[in-house]
Amino acid sequence: MQNYLPVLRNCPFFTGLTDDEILSILHCVSAAKITRPRGSYIFRAGDSTEVMGLVLSGSTLVIQEDLWGHRNILSKCNTGDFFGEPYAATPGAILNISVVAEEDCEILLLNVKRLLTSCPTVCDHHQKLIRNLVRVLANKILLFNDKITHVSKRTTREKLLSYLSAESIRQSSLSFDIPFDRQQLADFLCVDRAAMSVELSKLQKEGLLVTKRNHFELLTH
Repeated sequence: MQNYLPVLRNCPFFTGLTDDEILSILHCVSAAKITRPRGSYIFRAGDSTEVMGLVLSGSTLVIQEDLWGHRNILSKCNTGDFFGEPYAATPGAILNISVVAEEDCEILLLNVKRLLTSCPTVCDHHQKLIRNLVRVLANKILLFNDKITHVSKRTTREKLLSYLSAESIRQSSLSFDIPFDRQQLADFLCVDRAAMSVELSKLQKEGLLVTKRNHFELLTH
Protein backbone atom coordinates (compact mmCIF):
# COMPACT_ATOMS: atom_id res chain seq x y z
CA MET A 1 0.00 0.00 0.00
CA GLN A 2 2.94 2.35 0.49
CA ASN A 3 3.24 2.66 -3.29
CA TYR A 4 -0.17 4.38 -3.33
CA LEU A 5 0.54 6.91 -0.59
CA PRO A 6 1.01 9.78 -3.12
CA VAL A 7 -2.58 9.19 -4.29
CA LEU A 8 -3.97 8.69 -0.80
CA ARG A 9 -2.34 11.84 0.60
CA ASN A 10 -4.23 13.94 -1.96
CA CYS A 11 -7.55 12.21 -1.33
CA PRO A 12 -10.06 14.27 0.73
CA PHE A 13 -10.89 11.14 2.70
CA PHE A 14 -7.40 11.14 4.24
CA THR A 15 -7.02 14.89 4.79
CA GLY A 16 -5.07 15.70 7.95
CA LEU A 17 -3.61 12.21 8.36
CA THR A 18 0.08 11.31 8.34
CA ASP A 19 1.42 8.47 6.20
CA ASP A 20 1.61 6.20 9.24
CA GLU A 21 -1.97 7.05 10.17
CA ILE A 22 -3.16 6.35 6.61
CA LEU A 23 -1.49 2.94 6.60
CA SER A 24 -2.93 2.19 10.02
CA ILE A 25 -6.46 3.11 8.98
CA LEU A 26 -6.18 1.00 5.81
CA HIS A 27 -5.58 -1.99 8.05
CA CYS A 28 -8.48 -0.91 10.28
CA VAL A 29 -10.96 -0.85 7.38
CA SER A 30 -9.67 -4.08 5.82
CA ALA A 31 -8.45 -2.33 2.66
CA ALA A 32 -8.08 -4.61 -0.36
CA LYS A 33 -6.81 -3.69 -3.83
CA ILE A 34 -8.47 -5.07 -6.96
CA THR A 35 -7.87 -4.47 -10.67
CA ARG A 36 -10.58 -4.31 -13.31
CA PRO A 37 -10.26 -4.08 -17.13
CA ARG A 38 -12.07 -1.47 -19.18
CA GLY A 39 -15.80 -2.12 -19.51
CA SER A 40 -16.09 -4.47 -16.54
CA TYR A 41 -18.46 -3.97 -13.62
CA ILE A 42 -17.12 -3.19 -10.16
CA PHE A 43 -20.54 -2.81 -8.53
CA ARG A 44 -23.76 -3.95 -10.18
CA ALA A 45 -27.30 -2.71 -9.56
CA GLY A 46 -29.36 -5.18 -7.53
CA ASP A 47 -26.45 -6.27 -5.34
CA SER A 48 -25.53 -4.98 -1.90
CA THR A 49 -22.11 -4.00 -0.59
CA GLU A 50 -20.26 -3.41 2.66
CA VAL A 51 -17.33 -1.71 0.92
CA MET A 52 -16.83 1.56 -0.89
CA GLY A 53 -14.31 2.02 -3.67
CA LEU A 54 -11.42 4.44 -4.05
CA VAL A 55 -9.93 4.84 -7.54
CA LEU A 56 -6.15 4.36 -7.35
CA SER A 57 -5.59 4.57 -11.11
CA GLY A 58 -7.78 4.82 -14.19
CA SER A 59 -11.40 5.99 -14.00
CA THR A 60 -14.92 4.66 -13.45
CA LEU A 61 -18.44 5.70 -14.36
CA VAL A 62 -21.33 5.59 -11.89
CA ILE A 63 -24.38 4.76 -14.00
CA GLN A 64 -28.01 3.72 -13.96
CA GLU A 65 -29.34 1.40 -16.67
CA ASP A 66 -32.83 0.20 -17.48
CA LEU A 67 -33.86 -3.15 -18.98
CA TRP A 68 -33.64 -1.72 -22.50
CA GLY A 69 -30.04 -0.56 -22.16
CA HIS A 70 -30.69 3.15 -21.72
CA ARG A 71 -27.88 4.63 -19.66
CA ASN A 72 -27.82 7.59 -17.30
CA ILE A 73 -24.37 8.66 -16.12
CA LEU A 74 -24.52 9.99 -12.58
CA SER A 75 -20.84 10.81 -12.18
CA LYS A 76 -17.30 10.01 -13.26
CA CYS A 77 -14.66 8.98 -10.73
CA ASN A 78 -11.01 9.69 -11.43
CA THR A 79 -7.91 8.87 -9.40
CA GLY A 80 -8.56 9.72 -5.74
CA ASP A 81 -12.37 9.72 -6.05
CA PHE A 82 -14.75 7.50 -4.10
CA PHE A 83 -17.90 5.63 -5.07
CA GLY A 84 -20.49 3.51 -3.26
CA GLU A 85 -20.20 5.26 0.14
CA PRO A 86 -23.95 5.67 0.89
CA TYR A 87 -24.72 2.03 0.11
CA ALA A 88 -21.75 0.67 2.05
CA ALA A 89 -22.76 2.79 5.05
CA THR A 90 -26.36 1.47 4.99
CA PRO A 91 -26.48 -2.23 5.94
CA GLY A 92 -28.67 -4.24 3.57
CA ALA A 93 -29.18 -1.39 1.11
CA ILE A 94 -29.63 -2.59 -2.48
CA LEU A 95 -27.60 -0.81 -5.13
CA ASN A 96 -29.68 1.09 -7.68
CA ILE A 97 -26.49 2.12 -9.46
CA SER A 98 -23.72 0.26 -11.23
CA VAL A 99 -20.05 1.23 -11.32
CA VAL A 100 -18.18 0.40 -14.53
CA ALA A 101 -14.48 0.71 -15.33
CA GLU A 102 -14.19 3.38 -18.03
CA GLU A 103 -10.59 2.26 -18.55
CA ASP A 104 -8.30 -0.29 -16.94
CA CYS A 105 -8.23 0.67 -13.29
CA GLU A 106 -7.03 -0.22 -9.82
CA ILE A 107 -9.54 0.10 -6.99
CA LEU A 108 -9.06 0.13 -3.24
CA LEU A 109 -12.04 -1.36 -1.40
CA LEU A 110 -12.66 -0.08 2.15
CA ASN A 111 -15.05 -1.65 4.65
CA VAL A 112 -17.23 1.23 5.86
CA LYS A 113 -18.81 -0.87 8.61
CA ARG A 114 -15.39 -1.13 10.25
CA LEU A 115 -15.09 2.64 10.03
CA LEU A 116 -18.48 3.38 11.59
CA THR A 117 -17.96 1.09 14.60
CA SER A 118 -15.65 1.65 17.54
CA CYS A 119 -12.04 1.06 16.59
CA PRO A 120 -10.60 -1.80 18.71
CA THR A 121 -7.29 0.04 18.96
CA VAL A 122 -8.99 3.36 19.87
CA CYS A 123 -6.84 5.17 17.28
CA ASP A 124 -6.73 8.96 17.57
CA HIS A 125 -7.22 9.42 13.82
CA HIS A 126 -10.48 7.45 13.70
CA GLN A 127 -12.60 10.54 14.37
CA LYS A 128 -10.68 12.51 11.74
CA LEU A 129 -11.56 9.88 9.19
CA ILE A 130 -15.25 9.96 10.08
CA ARG A 131 -15.30 13.75 9.74
CA ASN A 132 -13.58 13.43 6.36
CA LEU A 133 -16.16 10.87 5.25
CA VAL A 134 -18.96 13.29 6.15
CA ARG A 135 -17.27 15.99 4.05
CA VAL A 136 -16.87 13.59 1.11
CA LEU A 137 -20.56 12.65 1.30
CA ALA A 138 -21.62 16.30 1.61
CA ASN A 139 -19.58 17.22 -1.47
CA LYS A 140 -21.16 14.37 -3.42
CA ILE A 141 -24.62 15.62 -2.45
CA LEU A 142 -23.70 19.04 -3.84
CA LEU A 143 -22.54 17.46 -7.11
CA PHE A 144 -25.78 15.50 -7.47
CA ASN A 145 -27.74 18.65 -6.68
CA ASP A 146 -25.95 20.33 -9.59
CA LYS A 147 -26.87 17.42 -11.87
CA ILE A 148 -30.53 17.69 -10.85
CA THR A 149 -30.38 21.41 -11.69
CA HIS A 150 -29.08 20.62 -15.20
CA VAL A 151 -31.40 17.74 -16.10
CA SER A 152 -34.48 19.54 -14.73
CA LYS A 153 -34.20 22.12 -17.51
CA ARG A 154 -36.87 21.68 -20.17
CA THR A 155 -34.82 21.65 -23.36
CA THR A 156 -31.53 20.13 -24.51
CA ARG A 157 -30.19 23.62 -25.14
CA GLU A 158 -31.02 24.75 -21.61
CA LYS A 159 -29.44 21.62 -20.12
CA LEU A 160 -26.23 22.19 -22.09
CA LEU A 161 -25.98 25.85 -21.12
CA SER A 162 -26.71 25.06 -17.48
CA TYR A 163 -23.98 22.41 -17.34
CA LEU A 164 -21.36 24.39 -19.28
CA SER A 165 -22.01 27.54 -17.25
CA ALA A 166 -21.61 25.58 -14.00
CA GLU A 167 -18.35 24.01 -15.22
CA SER A 168 -17.02 27.42 -16.23
CA ILE A 169 -17.77 28.80 -12.77
CA ARG A 170 -16.37 25.72 -11.03
CA GLN A 171 -13.11 25.92 -12.98
CA SER A 172 -12.98 29.74 -12.81
CA SER A 173 -12.39 30.03 -16.54
CA LEU A 174 -14.32 30.53 -19.77
CA SER A 175 -12.00 27.95 -21.37
CA PHE A 176 -12.14 24.49 -19.81
CA ASP A 177 -12.23 20.73 -20.33
CA ILE A 178 -15.11 18.50 -19.27
CA PRO A 179 -14.63 14.90 -18.10
CA PHE A 180 -17.02 13.40 -20.68
CA ASP A 181 -16.93 12.53 -24.37
CA ARG A 182 -20.00 13.37 -26.46
CA GLN A 183 -21.94 10.18 -25.74
CA GLN A 184 -21.12 10.38 -22.04
CA LEU A 185 -22.22 14.02 -21.91
CA ALA A 186 -25.53 13.08 -23.53
CA ASP A 187 -25.98 10.26 -21.02
CA PHE A 188 -25.09 12.58 -18.14
CA LEU A 189 -27.63 15.21 -19.23
CA CYS A 190 -30.25 12.56 -20.13
CA VAL A 191 -30.62 13.75 -23.72
CA ASP A 192 -30.36 12.21 -27.17
CA ARG A 193 -26.82 12.48 -28.54
CA ALA A 194 -27.91 13.51 -32.04
CA ALA A 195 -30.18 16.24 -30.67
CA MET A 196 -27.39 17.44 -28.41
CA SER A 197 -24.96 17.63 -31.32
CA VAL A 198 -27.46 19.75 -33.25
CA GLU A 199 -27.77 22.16 -30.31
CA LEU A 200 -23.99 22.39 -29.92
CA SER A 201 -23.70 23.24 -33.60
CA LYS A 202 -26.35 25.96 -33.23
CA LEU A 203 -24.62 27.41 -30.17
CA GLN A 204 -21.36 27.63 -32.10
CA LYS A 205 -23.03 29.30 -35.10
CA GLU A 206 -24.64 31.81 -32.72
CA GLY A 207 -21.20 32.67 -31.35
CA LEU A 208 -21.94 31.49 -27.81
CA LEU A 209 -19.19 28.89 -27.61
CA VAL A 210 -16.36 27.09 -29.37
CA THR A 211 -15.82 23.40 -28.77
CA LYS A 212 -13.47 20.64 -29.88
CA ARG A 213 -13.88 17.19 -28.38
CA ASN A 214 -14.11 17.71 -24.60
CA HIS A 215 -12.76 21.28 -24.62
CA PHE A 216 -15.11 24.24 -24.47
CA GLU A 217 -14.68 27.98 -24.61
CA LEU A 218 -17.67 30.12 -23.71
CA LEU A 219 -17.92 33.44 -25.54
CA THR A 220 -19.45 36.56 -24.04
CA HIS A 221 -20.48 39.70 -25.89
